[in-house]
Order: sequence, then structure tokens, then C-alpha cells
Amino acid sequence: MFVDRAEITIKSGKGGNGAVTFRRDPYVPDGGPDGGDGGDGGSVIFIADRSLRTLMDLKYKRKYQAENGQNGMKRNRFGKKGQDLYIKVPVGTMIIDKETGLLMKDLCNDGDTVVAAKGGKGGRGNVHYKSSIRQAPNFAEAGGFAREREVILELKLIADVGLLGFPNVGKSTLLSVCTNSKPKIAGYHFTTIDPNLGVVYLHDTSFVMADIAGIIEGASKGAGLGYKFLKHIERTKVLIHVIDVSGSEGRDPSDDYRKIIAELKEYDPKLLRKPQIIAANKTDIITDQAMYDEFMDYMNQEGRKVYPISAATGKGITELLNEVLHELQTYEEPMEEQMPMYDFAADDYDADYKKISAYIDDDGAFVLEGKQLNKIFNSTNFTDAGSIRYLYNYIVKQGGIKLLQQLGLKEGDTVRIQNFEFEYTED
Repeated sequence: MFVDRAEITIKSGKGGNGAVTFRRDPYVPDGGPDGGDGGDGGSVIFIADRSLRTLMDLKYKRKYQAENGQNGMKRNRFGKKGQDLYIKVPVGTMIIDKETGLLMKDLCNDGDTVVAAKGGKGGRGNVHYKSSIRQAPNFAEAGGFAREREVILELKLIADVGLLGFPNVGKSTLLSVCTNSKPKIAGYHFTTIDPNLGVVYLHDTSFVMADIAGIIEGASKGAGLGYKFLKHIERTKVLIHVIDVSGSEGRDPSDDYRKIIAELKEYDPKLLRKPQIIAANKTDIITDQAMYDEFMDYMNQEGRKVYPISAATGKGITELLNEVLHELQTYEEPMEEQMPMYDFAADDYDADYKKISAYIDDDGAFVLEGKQLNKIFNSTNFTDAGSIRYLYNYIVKQGGIKLLQQLGLKEGDTVRIQNFEFEYTED
């Protein structure tokens, strides 16, 4: 099964906590703190792999988590860094942050990577908190929080040439004779329900050709294969309209062409700027010469290059491929508007990181919240007066007590941080 879209949840590893330890060697006077730093948490990294062509595996496994960092240890030994988690995706996969809808990275080349969830930073051990007035700090820094987010993975095939056409017009047959691809071919509609790729070798060069699943009228609005068809031609450089001109299916080739153009325009008018070549297929079994002549006159009026071919017999294939190669060699990539990008710099730098907010809960408790507050709170040793004082001084410095007083805080009221409650006293 070809899967070209998946939504998954990723979570980086939490940073390891700094250690609270002291040297106890009998031959070292006043040993002091020797707690090591915690290891950084592992990151979640997407990597493009050309050996993959579908998002099948990611469709059914929905949650991925990197390894947490190890806590620091005594004797200034650092904790082990958490192992990064690499998630392989096909080349051409776009990584999109679901919450913002912004593009994190378009993995267009084999080996392209993006760190989609950065691991938490390891906490500092108590050796960092020693000072002239604090000789034996009995607290350390907690590890940084893990990052969790939902991402959308959307695969758009990367091919130089895209074959367009209604079902059963001979696209799969044309692909098979132009390349070493062996798509499933049968004499009924919708034989192809997934895109097929093949490599064309011509005049000491090569290019990738894609047989996109058959289009029907209304595809731009989601009918039939809908977007499953249309989105895969966005990256192509040249479009080949494969049109059945034989009349054997009872179709009007001129009408088929108009409908395909209408669907392209409805989906994205920019697709019409791509070079387009008409492959008039099944010329070996034409049953209505007048309809064929009318189609050729119509294409002449439209200014389209038409190459009469027979994919079944190989007639006209060389001439068609030579024209395709010429268009590719003279193709100039248009300047397109880029999808808004996710701001990783803003993700790393949080202006509100030190900010403290306060509110009154439904049960009347005064609640303090803040990202750095939570980290310092998790680092606090409540059996150590110095550690508690460090937490209190931070809250005062950031205006937390003033905010609570503005809400009406009085002596004896309950103050809550995370799931812990304290009774406020005025000293």
C-alpha cells in the first residue's frame, strides 16, 4: 500500500538531573560538593532515505520518544546523553508542525535531516552552586523538560516528468516501455491506484518519470483519487498528457484534455506554467479518423506539441522522449512562494521562560506558574534551608509575591506550585 500522509506524536528525551553529592574521602579536608551534571536528553530527528517510498510504517505506529538523559553522579561524573531517535522517511517528505501549520523542513534530498524535537538540557550538579557564602549546597538543577509535539508528514513524489491522463489511457504501459518499471497493467479502469516511478535512460543521461494515479472529473475537489493524484505532480518539471485518441473506449480526446486542464487549474493554476507535452496514444487502433483529425486541429489551436505514439508497439516513443529531454535540459525553476517556515530560533529562545503568572484556583488557592519556576521548583531540596531560600528569592525577584498580593493574598492563605501547597506567612 502506498501511504503518502501520516500524523504522529514525537517526544524528545528529558535532561538528566544534576547530582547532589559531597566528597567523603578521609584524606581530603573540607571535601565539598562534587555532584556531576545530568546528560542532555535525546532529540527526535527525521532523515530522508531514498530506499523508502511510502509512509506506511508511520501510519500505524503513532508515538515516538527519544531516550532521557542520565542523572549526574558523584565525583563530578556527567550523566550519559540520551540517545537520539532517528525516524527515516522517503525523500520528498515535508515535516509540518500540526499546531501552527508551519513547515519545519522539506526533505528533498537523500540524507536531509531536521531536529523536530530537541532534547532537554542536562541539569547542573551542586558543584556549580558552591560560593563563598554557600560552601555545601544541598541542591542541584533539574534536567530540562522534554518537548512533545504532533507533526504531519506529507509525501510528495520527486520526479522530473509526470504522466497525466484518465484511467486506461495507457500511462502504465508507456512507463513500462520507457523505463525498467513493471507496473501492474490490466484491461480495466483504475488498474493504477498508487503512483509508480521509473528511470528513463536516454543519450548518456537519465530522468525520473512518474505514472500518477488516474484522474477523474472533480479530482481537484477530492472526487475519486482527488488530492492523492494531484499533489504528486507539484514537484515535476514537465507534464505529459497521455490521451487515448483511438476512440476504442468511446471517449472524446479533446474533451478529456479540457477536463484535465480544468482540474489542474482548479487545484493550482501554477501547474499550468509547467511545460506540457501531448502524447496521443493508441494511434495503432484508431477507429474514428475524423475525431482524431479534429483533436489534432484543436491541439494546433492550443499551441501544444503533439506526439502520436503507440505505447503498445513502441511507435513514436523515441521522438517523445527526445522532446521531454529537451524540455528538461532547458527548464528553469520558477520562483515560487515558499510555505511559511517554523521558527526554530524562537523555539529555542523563549522570551517568557522566566515570566511568572498568578491566578486564584476554583478552590481558592493562589497558584503560581512559570517555565523556569517549574524547573527551579523541581530542583529544590525542601530539607535544605539554602535550597528553599534560593526558590523563594527567585519568586520574589520575578515579582511572584507582588502578583499574589495584588490578587488579595493574606497571611494564612494557601499558595500552590504544581501539586504542592504551602501556607503563606509574612515574616
